[in-house]
This record gives sequence, structure tokens and C-alpha cells, in this order.
Amino acid sequence: MHTHSLDQWRHDHVFLGRDHHRNERRTWLVVALTAVMMVVEIVCGILFGSMALLADGIHMSTHAGALAIAALAYMFARRHARDPRFAFGTGKIGDLASYTSAIALALVALTVAFESLMRLYSPVAIRFDEAIVVAVVGLAVNIASTWLLQEDHDHDHHHDHDHGHAGRDHNLRAAYLHVLADAATSVLAVAALLIGRFYGAVWLDPIMGLAGALLIAHWSFGLIRETGAVLTDAVPDPELAGRIRNAIEVEDDRIADLHLWRLGPGHTALMVTVVSDRPQVPDHYKARLRGLPGLSHVTVEVQPCHHAEAAAAH
Repeated sequence: MHTHSLDQWRHDHVFLGRDHHRNERRTWLVVALTAVMMVVEIVCGILFGSMALLADGIHMSTHAGALAIAALAYMFARRHARDPRFAFGTGKIGDLASYTSAIALALVALTVAFESLMRLYSPVAIRFDEAIVVAVVGLAVNIASTWLLQEDHDHDHHHDHDHGHAGRDHNLRAAYLHVLADAATSVLAVAALLIGRFYGAVWLDPIMGLAGALLIAHWSFGLIRETGAVLTDAVPDPELAGRIRNAIEVEDDRIADLHLWRLGPGHTALMVTVVSDRPQVPDHYKARLRGLPGLSHVTVEVQPCHHAEAAAAH
């Protein structure tokens, strides 16, 4: 007779991304770079009268705040990864952080759009030479920040192809898109200032501010939709759900109930109820799921049911 201790059946609920520590360190570094440049751009935007430069600085201030939220989310998730108060771990903390920063960024996009419209209505004098220098420096900082997060983002995006969006680190994605969007706004600011400086098109400066606001708003709404789905436990990968059904439903075995949701980057939970004319132990059905990507927490309930195929159909 084999005896098993209770500990053999216990397991932890750490569902952090595979590069969690690395992403946290890089995010903190980008926070520092962004915060320094944010102060420079806002001050110079006010001094030199450039709306595009001021808008870029305002964008950068929200990016700095959002990046700080991302970095703090990494730290909190790591420190509380084994806290029993979190039933399924802290893997979703990053999704909550990115959802929050996306909402904040959408509000800032509206503010920048309003300020740009006011500048169109009531133009101000722009000291182009000074503003161009600061905008170019800001763009250089944005490019450096994007590069710091680029490698991990690309690796994470490549990993998505294995099992839909379940492998995506939304917290890192939010940080990456913040600096990428800020870089795009910097490009618009530089272009507006150069054209205004050499061709006298002062009106282009607030127009570029509007273009930047629209770009950020479009991105933020996309991330709100994506992270909102995670926070409400939407099925992360319908294709994976179909593969699970195909693996389980063999002969008389049928799935009566299936729940699939994301626990964290690269981690998906599954709860499934199997009905069968000839029911087996849960491990029998878990063995059929081996090899399916991203299943980190699998719970199988088995119920005897005569004529299971017909019962499941109804």
C-alpha cells in the first residue's frame, strides 16, 4: 500500500512571467531616463513657447508615471508571489497596472488635444532654435528607452505565437508602448519645429500636437480592451480551448463544463468537468493535456454519466 503525504499534492501559485526580474530592472532604468527628460522638456516647452515640445513633455510626464506604475507592479508581484491572500498568485498585477496606465494616458491625450486646439485658436511665438535642440535630445532619450525594452518585447511577442496572447507580458507591453508612443510624439515635435523654423508654418506645431494625441488615444484604447479582457477572465485563446476539447473528448468522454483564463504572462488556468460512461481518475485526463502550451493550473472533475455523448450534446 502506497502512502502519500499532503505536501505531495500541494503546489505553489507563482504565475509570474519568465523574464519578470529582468523586465523589472529595465523598467526602473527607463523610469529614471524618462523622468529626467520630462522635466527638461516641460520647462523648455514653456520657456520657448512650443506646444509640440510642451505636449511631448506632458506625454513624457504621464509616461514616467505609468512606467513607475509598471515598475512598482513588477516589484509588488514579485514580493507577494507566494502570499496566500492571492488565490491564484499575483500574475495579473501587471495587467491591472497596464490597464490603469492606459486609462490615464487616454485622459492625457484628451488634454493635449484641447491644448493644441487652443494654440490653433490663439497662436504664441515660438523660439524655434532652442526648442528644436531640446526636442532632438528628447527623441534621443526616447530611442534609448525603446531600445532598452525592445529585446524583451520582441522575445515576448515571438512567444505569443505559441499560445495566442496568453504569453504576453502586458505590463512590459504597456511600458514599451509608452516609450514608443513618446518617441513618435518626439518625431512629430521635431518635424513641426523644423518646418516652422524654415518655412514659417507656425500652425503646424499645434497640428502635430493633435496628431500625437490621436496616436496615443488609439494605442491606449487598444490596451484597455486587451487588458480589460484579462481582468474579466475572458477566454485568452479560443484555439487552445478547442485543442483541449479535442484532447479530452475521446470515445465516451465528453466535456460538460470548461473554464479557461489567464493567470499571468505565459500561464493559463483550466477547470474542466468530464462526464463519461467509463470514468477514469483525473490524472488520466490530465495526461491527455500534456504538451499543450501554457497550462499552469489544471483542475479536472470527473462524473459518471450513462450515454455521456448524448447527454453532453443536450
